[in-house]
Formats: sequence, C-alpha cells, structure tokens
Amino acid sequence: MIPFSAFARMPSRALTRTPAPMLTRAAARPQTRPQTRTQTRTQTRTPARAAAQAAARIDAQTPAHRDRAIDGLRALALLAVPVGHWMLGGFTLDSAGALHNASPLSAFGFFAPVSWVLQMLGVFFLVGGYASVLSYRRRTGTAGDWLRGRLARLGRPVLGVTAVWAALIPVLYALGVPGDTVRTATTLVIQPLWFVGVYAAVTALTPYCVRAARRFGAASAAPLLGAVAVVDVLRYGPYAEAMPSWLSALNILPGWLFAYQLGVAWGERRLGRRAAAVLLLGGAALFAALLLVFGYPASMVGVPGAARTNSHPPSLLVLALAAAQSGAAILLRDRIAGLLRRPALWAPVVVVNLSAMTVLCWHQTAMLAAAVPAASFLGAVPGLTTPPETAGWIVARLAWLPLFAALLVLIGRRTRAFEAPWHGAGRGRRVVAGLLAAFFAVFALGLA
Repeated sequence: MIPFSAFARMPSRALTRTPAPMLTRAAARPQTRPQTRTQTRTQTRTPARAAAQAAARIDAQTPAHRDRAIDGLRALALLAVPVGHWMLGGFTLDSAGALHNASPLSAFGFFAPVSWVLQMLGVFFLVGGYASVLSYRRRTGTAGDWLRGRLARLGRPVLGVTAVWAALIPVLYALGVPGDTVRTATTLVIQPLWFVGVYAAVTALTPYCVRAARRFGAASAAPLLGAVAVVDVLRYGPYAEAMPSWLSALNILPGWLFAYQLGVAWGERRLGRRAAAVLLLGGAALFAALLLVFGYPASMVGVPGAARTNSHPPSLLVLALAAAQSGAAILLRDRIAGLLRRPALWAPVVVVNLSAMTVLCWHQTAMLAAAVPAASFLGAVPGLTTPPETAGWIVARLAWLPLFAALLVLIGRRTRAFEAPWHGAGRGRRVVAGLLAAFFAVFALGLA
C-alpha cells in the first residue's frame, strides 16, 4: 500500500501547508499570545485537514459512473481476510524457541460465530463475478486477451511475494531462526495464496458463466449448489467410509464458483431484490439446518485436531453462508452506495481496492514481522507468541492488531509495485523470479 495522498494522484502543491505570512515586529512581540495559541491549534489540525483535502480530491476524481457499493463490498471482504487470520490464528513457542501454528478456536468454541462474520469470501466472489461482467463487456480485444490480462494481474503479486520469501529463507537460517519457525512462516505465507488459484480458475470460466446467466438468471447457480450437496452426502452420509479421500476435492470449483455465478447474474441484471431476499432467507435457513440438524462444524475455518472442516474444500455450509451474505449485499447495495458518497468513507475504500492483492499476499508477513523477532529475542509475549488459550490472549491479540496493520502499510509501500506491470524487468529477471517462486512452493508445501 502507498501513502494515502498518493492514491488521489493530485499535485503535491495542493497538499502542502500554506506558508504563514511574514510577521511584523509588532506581531512578533510577546504580548500576542492569543495569536500564538491560534497558530498552535491550526498546526495541530493540519494533518486532519490534509487528510480531509486528500479525501475530497479522491472523491472529486471518482467518475460519476463508478459503482461505489461494489468497491465498498470488495474492500470489506478484503479487510476481513487479514483480520480473520490475525484473530483466528496464533502461535505456540516450544522449548527451543520455535514458533508453531495454533488457533483460539481449539479453546474457545464461542469464537466460531466470529468466523461467520470474518469468512466473507462469498461476498468477494459475488463482487468478483459482478465486476468481471462489466470488464468483460468493455474489453477491446478477444476473450483470450481479456483473460490473459486478468490472470497477469493476479499472478504478478503472487510471484513477487513467493520470490521474496524464497530469498528470505536462507537469510533467516543464517540469522539463527529455528527451522520450525521458518517452516511455520512459509506455511502461513502460502496459506492465503490458494485463493488466487481458485479465483483464476473461476475467472477463466467467465464467458461460460455469462452465457448461463443470460439464459437462466440466478437459477444458473443452483446446479453448483446441488453438486456440492451431493458430494457432502457422499462424504458425510451413511456410506462415508467407502468413499475415496479425494472425493472432497470435487467441491473446490463448484463451491467457490457458486457466489461468482451469482455475481455474474447480478451484473447481467438477472438477479434482483426479490431473488436477493430469497437468497438471504433461504441461505440463513439452510445454514441453521446444517448446523442444528445435520451436525456440520460451527467454525467456517479449520480447527486444529478437528475431523471435519468447512472451508478446505468448501462444504454446503459455506455455500449457505455465501447465499445469505450475497442476498444481504444486494439488498444493502443502495444504502452502502449512499454512505460512500461521503469522501471520508470513500477514500479508504479506494486505497484498499488499489492495494487488494498486496493486502492478500503480504498480511501474514506483517504478522510474522512482529512474531518472529519477538520469539527470537523476547520469548513468550502475551497475545503474540503465547498459546491462544485464555481470555487474556484475546485482549492482547486485539491490542496487537494496530501494529500488524502498520507493518502491513510499511511493507505494502515497497511491495505494491508487484501489482503493476513489470515493464522494467527483463526476461532474465522474470526467469529468476519464477525459479525462486517454484523453490518457495516446494519448500512451503513440505516437498523438500
């Protein structure tokens, strides 16, 4: 992420402080204390005033046709990813000073509803499908050209973060960081990147999704819901023991394509408020039935030691939540758009959207930038390297969130360049980056 004012693309002179007029001798005399206080108060207000000016300029430069509600929903879903990982993921410290992954969900069952709020990938895929339709309509070349451009935008940041971490691995070992800590760190870094691969796959299906939405409307997502339901019956039903272990993988594509297809139908204006209400009420009812009657795990993310998980791959519970969230998002669209007419609310949405892949790829690195040095030099630090087993850990972890966010901003200022086209990188550098990324993937996945 880059500085707030930079996103406004405004002349630097517009944000510089207005020079104070030269003081006369009379004005400079000690008896002019009220003026000095006024000047002091004005100076303390300057940062807020500069931020307000930057927000106003971002708002003024936003095209009138920009759908602010869609950008707002995307920003909300994006921010839920780091907050979810920072709050639902923790560490334990072994006797050798190495970090290992842990989760407060193992000790606190009441944390499960928190995961319902922070699991907003359904909204992200919904908005992604909607935005893809608009982009697909505006394309100037072939569908293949459009797809290559979209995949390049997804791939560059992933290649960047994995190449950088591949170069960091030997450095961490040389600094004496325990091997288990390095393994834990690489696992956390690669953990959110599965999303990029799935999103690339559903993006590649956009032309087919558009055809289905134009013909069947919102009902085009129903077969995807049915496919996941069939697989869940097979893997959790009376014949579960006879089913092969790979069967659950069949849910990956239809499970995440479901909300994307709803977004495509929405973008094609084939999903209105009445259908959205059906999605909200039907999704909520199905969600409750799966939890209360069919015994699905309550957590939307994996719990260490649990026999079943909802998200990897997605279960029917994930789709029920996505349906309810999608219905709510569509029904609240006008209200969200009205709120984002305020420059102070709209400007942060622009910043987050312009740094979407940076947030996704580097938020775990931000947490590790605090945890790894703490484990090496301080040992057990409450809320950071201590086990997530007490209420005190929850309070302490909440206190750490601003530092994680600040570190993400600092890291993002340097790494956001990976999102832009790599015009200055020659073929040799790209080959090196690819090899480093491949090495990181092999190491992080435990293949070497």
